[in-house]
Amino acid sequence: MQNLTRFFLISLLLAAGLATENATALQSNTRQAATRPADLAIIPAQALPREVLDTLAIIKKGGPFAYSKDGTTFSNREHALPRQGRGYYREYTVKTPGARNRGAQRIIAGAPGEYYYTDDHYVTFKRIKE
Repeated sequence: MQNLTRFFLISLLLAAGLATENATALQSNTRQAATRPADLAIIPAQALPREVLDTLAIIKKGGPFAYSKDGTTFSNREHALPRQGRGYYREYTVKTPGARNRGAQRIIAGAPGEYYYTDDHYVTFKRIKE
């Protein structure tokens, strides 16, 4: 009877979203599976929204950047981009029309000419082809 009660309680906690450790692990696994470096889609630059192209132009000019996090190291914890040494990737915010915060769009820059775009806050990436 005690095992049945424990099972019921755990089920309730999971359903209510209170078992954060399990939920976080599941979310992390889902994020890692969403994009793998070898599976990165390529998106032509001309297919990107205007605000992405504007941000790309600012990156190439070296600024000025709108957010203090722009130009900081992107650590690639999700391992969604090709593995590189620490400090290789830099992240930049793409201003999202109507967003009251930084929004979910980012450009990640590697070597000169190496740019990646995410519109879902690092869940998936596309390599920008200029």
